[in-house]
Amino acid sequence: METTGGFQDMIKGLKDRFEKIFGGKKDQEGLRMVIMGPPGAGKGTQSPKIKEKYCICHLATGDMLRSQVAGKTPLGLQAKKVMESGGLVSDEIMVGMIQDELKNNPECKKGFILDGFPRTVPQAEKLDTMLAQDNKKLDHAIELVIDDNLLLSRITGRLIHPGSGRSYHKIFNPPKVPGLDDNTGEPLIQRPDDNAETLKTRLVTYHNQTTPVVNYYKKKGIWSGVDATQPPSVVWSSLLAIFDDAKK
Repeated sequence: METTGGFQDMIKGLKDRFEKIFGGKKDQEGLRMVIMGPPGAGKGTQSPKIKEKYCICHLATGDMLRSQVAGKTPLGLQAKKVMESGGLVSDEIMVGMIQDELKNNPECKKGFILDGFPRTVPQAEKLDTMLAQDNKKLDHAIELVIDDNLLLSRITGRLIHPGSGRSYHKIFNPPKVPGLDDNTGEPLIQRPDDNAETLKTRLVTYHNQTTPVVNYYKKKGIWSGVDATQPPSVVWSSLLAIFDDAKK
């Protein structure tokens, strides 16, 4: 009986230790982060992977805006001209949309990855204020870093699955079947603004507005840069290392 009792005590001890280790991680699984990077840096490739692994919502503001455009809503009509010219939409449009998602999207309860927001320091400050009202804060601000000169070939070869936002590339990250989404088999498209001239405009706008945001998050101590010139699998490993280190 003593042997049985000892065995049971050992099992209980292991169970308590397991719950302490993995239970703690479960409480922390609400990963809240933003991902930054110029057009073609790989945000559309990495974000769905983060969403799947950590069970959080992926709020790609560009995809949400395109949905509004497709629905010809007042918001979509306002945003259409701006997106097609390579510009960035107003704070008023973006803040309202993000607030609604964070409050009403069930997938966002465990956390979120914001892709395309914030793009300015005032937006970053509004996001922090929004989260603080719910006693939360960002865990990470990830920047995918890549030289502008390398982006042209990436952008002009990019393919998108409209329904999910999954991103491919004709050369660097091709679908299994040319022109078709790996998961659904549906046709892939090339965005009308994925061309050299529009890219130049978008990069100028991106650097002018986003560089101060990077500095903002560096000062807060949550910024991490990842070399986005690497293959997608290596970028993914780098991201996992950042998230794992933060939990230690």
